[in-house]
Amino acid sequence: MSFNSMIAMFHVDMLSIIMISLVSFIGIVVCFFSSRYMKGDALYRQFFIHILILLIAVMLITIADNLMLFLSAWCCCNLILARLMVHKSTWKAAKASGRLASRNFMLGFSFMILAFAILYKATGSLSIQYIVHNSNDYWATLMALILLLMGAMTQSAIWPFHRWLISSLNSPTPISALMHAGIVNGGGFLLARFAPLYFSVPKTLNIIFIVGLTGALLGSLWKLMQHDVKRMLACSTMGQMGFMFVQFGLGFFASGLAHLFCHGLFKAYLFLASGSAAQEKRLDLGYPPDLISFLCALACGALGSYIFAIINHKHWLRLDTSLIMIGIVFIAGAQLALTVLRAASVKKFLLAMITTAAMATLYGANVYFFDLILSPLALIQPQPLTILHVIALIMLSLSWLFILFFKSSKNKDDLSNWFIGPYVKALNSSQPHPDTITSYRKEYEYVSGKIHG
Repeated sequence: MSFNSMIAMFHVDMLSIIMISLVSFIGIVVCFFSSRYMKGDALYRQFFIHILILLIAVMLITIADNLMLFLSAWCCCNLILARLMVHKSTWKAAKASGRLASRNFMLGFSFMILAFAILYKATGSLSIQYIVHNSNDYWATLMALILLLMGAMTQSAIWPFHRWLISSLNSPTPISALMHAGIVNGGGFLLARFAPLYFSVPKTLNIIFIVGLTGALLGSLWKLMQHDVKRMLACSTMGQMGFMFVQFGLGFFASGLAHLFCHGLFKAYLFLASGSAAQEKRLDLGYPPDLISFLCALACGALGSYIFAIINHKHWLRLDTSLIMIGIVFIAGAQLALTVLRAASVKKFLLAMITTAAMATLYGANVYFFDLILSPLALIQPQPLTILHVIALIMLSLSWLFILFFKSSKNKDDLSNWFIGPYVKALNSSQPHPDTITSYRKEYEYVSGKIHG
């Protein structure tokens, strides 16, 4: 193979640079953390060698423009991740976690192989950039895009491919941080890399939207049910990955990548700081809020969503999928305001307005920045508003109102007859695989070194 042929296998654009920056920063932080956290471990040197290989594989994925190179780097990344998840092979629960993750990754890898084979047959090229701009066979493209979506779902732990992530909590904390902040985001990168093809077949965006909304709702619901810190963070990751998919499905791939970037940084911090979670001080929000506080919160939400729309040059009530994004910001802004408006007063209302405006400005500027730097890739194409999007927004609004006014309601005992059954089913479905749970201390069964969870 000539030098020019090797160079042609790579493609560096702003999407690659963003992902490499994220992975590099998180990788450096995790390595510094691990240098002390893993000190004294019998597999200390091997641990860092595997992390280095993992980071190189992820970077190869981001710059690969050849289907075979992309698949090879993807497979290497997941194999090393599964190995790092096990770490102590004599620990039965950790070994079971690794096997479960490996099966999930192999399933996703199979989906990707089939998708790439279809795209190669349709275009006759192994170049990803050529394929995304020259695939004209509608049915072949549709089938390949659905398979790619399924591959992304397995990687990002989107329901129903979520069990491996919930069952991965035996991993050393640095690996959990790297997994949730970086590797799980691989599904989002995969969809973003093939975004031009998804725009060419708009129906697939609705599928992504439904898949993402389901994952976001389930992940957020399951998070509220957990008592274990790492399990709560795992469910949170599922919900956040679902929300990222929702943004992709609305046609806002650049906004989804902004969410991916910020979530990666924040989730890495949460896992690395999970040991101090027992010291966390929670705010009593005093649910349900009184009517005046609720109306003031709605006013703050309206202000926040309007600021977000202005910063991103969107019409506040434009009848396309921009309306869904603005509606989500509205709900988030109102919820943020409620944390300030625990007692209705003019002073509290002004503080809530300022806080909501500041956070909306920060979030809007972050999304605008990603929109700007990724503009050459044309990753933002709002889609026509459909009844599907309207129903989804109504569902999100009703879910939020339910949590506000019924979760802590004094009359909730009246709802127990129908509520307890679904609650138990939801709780059971959010539990890890039984083989990945260590029931009592002697089940660790390690030979030497330290065990880290």
